[in-house]
Amino acid sequence: MGDRTLERISQAQQGDAAALAVLLREHYPFLYKYLIKATLDPLLAEEIAQDTMVRCMEKIGTYNGTSAFSSWLITIGSRLYIDRKRRWSREAQWREGQMQEQGNRSLRWSFESRNMEWSEVLDALSRLSSAHRMAVLLKHYYGYSYDEIGEMLEIPSGTVKSRVAAGLGQLRKELNEDEV
Repeated sequence: MGDRTLERISQAQQGDAAALAVLLREHYPFLYKYLIKATLDPLLAEEIAQDTMVRCMEKIGTYNGTSAFSSWLITIGSRLYIDRKRRWSREAQWREGQMQEQGNRSLRWSFESRNMEWSEVLDALSRLSSAHRMAVLLKHYYGYSYDEIGEMLEIPSGTVKSRVAAGLGQLRKELNEDEV
């Protein structure tokens, strides 16, 4: 973490609203990109990112610097997403499937409209459960350790390992089937 970021965090913790605004603006794109990959729904990702920013404003005084500020934001965003999923009733879970499919189409269109190739891996990731997808993304895309991911998601590191292994196994199987 750069000296400027540490300085802004310190200023924000002392009530400097301008420093907090700059800090959040600088870190929003990183958080949003992670949440798009985790949720596969750009609208939901934006909503959770905004909720994360609000939570950060409320809790900036509790940030203790033991992890990178961006990791702290990912932790908050991941927990908000998990909490949201826990609150959904069966009917809402059905709707999520519909919204996720719409989100997948929207995400695919946004890639294709920019002449970017829709990755087979991203397609396969969309078929993983959110728990497996988040574990695989945090481990293999963002490079966090099993222990760090466990802390972020509030689950034992052994559970993280099994989710990553199961997710990777499913990805390999689907990607190999696509080649046949």
